[in-house]
Amino acid sequence: MEELSLNVLDVAQNGITAGATLMRISVDADSGEDTLVIEIKDNGCGMSPEQVSSVEDPFFTTRTTRPVGLGVPLFKMAAEQSGGRFEIVSEQGAGTVVRAEFGLSHIDRMPLGDINSTICTLVTFNPDVNFVYEYKADGEGFTLDTREFRAILQGIPLDSPEVLAYIREYLEENTKEVGLVI
Repeated sequence: MEELSLNVLDVAQNGITAGATLMRISVDADSGEDTLVIEIKDNGCGMSPEQVSSVEDPFFTTRTTRPVGLGVPLFKMAAEQSGGRFEIVSEQGAGTVVRAEFGLSHIDRMPLGDINSTICTLVTFNPDVNFVYEYKADGEGFTLDTREFRAILQGIPLDSPEVLAYIREYLEENTKEVGLVI
């Protein structure tokens, strides 16, 4: 994958496939610590200890449509190549947390990419899932919580064109206001 936002899309979609109704995605850049931390947390069915130990193997997948699962191994490799770390914590029946830490200024760190489009894509194609997206850079940030949007919209679906346009605008304006380009 060429950008980290595509890894986020892949891991989040894995959680949704595992039955998640709530996805928490956070992006936190700290130039003082020289770190970029991406965390994806879901309330899906979780994994057994055996699955957790196997999920980083590219030849392990629970999918029946293909014999390999490259998303998690590539995400892990991207983190480690930038001097970072990668961790998966999961409990059956309680969900999964995927955490990747990158060296922010490391020459081998892939760009974050178009994370706003990734979040919009997830909302568009999973309108029944709740998303909490937190973006922080050097202590400044914002949160998008689709549960709050649902409360205000009173039944108007999140995947309606007008709502999606507003969500995209909200993400773009707030990301620009935070200021640090990741």
